[in-house]
Amino acid sequence: MASVSSLSCSSLSRRPAGVRRQRSIAARAGFLDTLIKPITSSGERKPLNEGIGNFYDESSQLWESMWGEHMHHGYYPEGCPPKSNQQAQIDMIEESLRFAGVERVSKMVDVGCGIGGSSRYIARKFNCESRGITLSPIQAQRANVLSQQQGFGERLSFQVADALNQPFADGEFDFVWSMESGEHMPDKQRFVGELARVCAPGGRIIVVTWCHRVLAPGESLSADEQSLLDRICEAYYLPAWCSVADYEQLFKANGLTGVKTTDWSAEVAPFWGEVIKSAFTAEGVSGLLKAGWTTIKGALVMPLMAQGFRMGLVKFVVITGQRPE
Repeated sequence: MASVSSLSCSSLSRRPAGVRRQRSIAARAGFLDTLIKPITSSGERKPLNEGIGNFYDESSQLWESMWGEHMHHGYYPEGCPPKSNQQAQIDMIEESLRFAGVERVSKMVDVGCGIGGSSRYIARKFNCESRGITLSPIQAQRANVLSQQQGFGERLSFQVADALNQPFADGEFDFVWSMESGEHMPDKQRFVGELARVCAPGGRIIVVTWCHRVLAPGESLSADEQSLLDRICEAYYLPAWCSVADYEQLFKANGLTGVKTTDWSAEVAPFWGEVIKSAFTAEGVSGLLKAGWTTIKGALVMPLMAQGFRMGLVKFVVITGQRPE
């Protein structure tokens, strides 16, 4: 495992733009490799934050129209009764809170807030305040509109801001929530450091994110594994991958206590099949064409995410810890 001081974009499994390996995975990806390769070989990328913001500016309206206000995986445990995808997304929030032992919240920050679904759900549950940040102006605007329409008033507010440089005071929040935004962070050390900084003494942090599999000491990802992650990264603007073990190390290095993790890869694996099915409905195809190429590019890569889960390469993990009193 890399040292804590080196756990940033350059030391993880993602290579900097322009020097990434472009090995073919045609045997696994089939025709998708041919479609995606022109995207990854151009050597031209917008600055990361702009790319992330534009991706969600384009895709959020389509997602909301088909899936609702929660822009994250659903929780589908084996043997559970059939349920809607929207219920599975709510269950993901509930299971994350249960795993972390969250029983009360006064003021939370929603890091990578999307259109504010998690904030509104948690605010209802605990009667708390929430501040949300996203790189997408369209998401922030929509989150504020929905929250006002649903009667939250000044309790909830959302703005455009960088998670690596949060516009909040030290110790401002007793609950720090990051639902599927960590994968976009180019510097995991700084990301966790900012989460710890804005967390109040005694407060709780939850990060729910995509990772790659845990590597043995001295082990690297195979060429095929790295190539698959590279293609996913290009479509979703993911600059760095790490493992849950890396996150655990970073939590502890930032002085957080009671750190624990869990792997919900099996519980969320059905999600990608559901998303792929929705993308190829008449409404989905029409929406993709209207949304634009960036969103279409993300849709083309969805089978690769499903493949990564099947391979045991892509992991869906939860990390939680508490700032000491």
